Amino acid sequence: MRNQRRHSAAFTLTESLAVIVILSVAFPPMLWAIRRGHEARVMPARYSVARWLAAEKLEDIIADRSATSRGYSYLTSANYAAEASVTGFPAFSRSVSFAETGPDLTSIGVGYMRVTVTVSFADGAGVMQNFPLTTVLTNY
Repeated sequence: MRNQRRHSAAFTLTESLAVIVILSVAFPPMLWAIRRGHEARVMPARYSVARWLAAEKLEDIIADRSATSRGYSYLTSANYAAEASVTGFPAFSRSVSFAETGPDLTSIGVGYMRVTVTVSFADGAGVMQNFPLTTVLTNY
């Protein structure tokens, strides 16, 4: 009887090897799932910051367009240099592009300015992402 108790209270070598094999098969996918979950959690926050930074720059451009000292003719790429690192947000960069168009907003013309602010940042996996935000300003 004494031998039976001792035998039933311990794990056998086969049981121990089975646990090691199961853990070695299940553990890497669990780690990958945790990593993907972290990346997915980070992206909405980064896109929110990128949208806010793009909207902030567009508001500055709209204010310049409405200012009597600057106006529509001030809206050129030379007046809005690209920012390799946005102040207060070093992981984000920002650039502005202007395209003067006609009333259909696609063909070359005058009187309408398509303004695009593009914010760039690295996602959770380190891949560069771009968030463009566009508006149209008129000369009228």
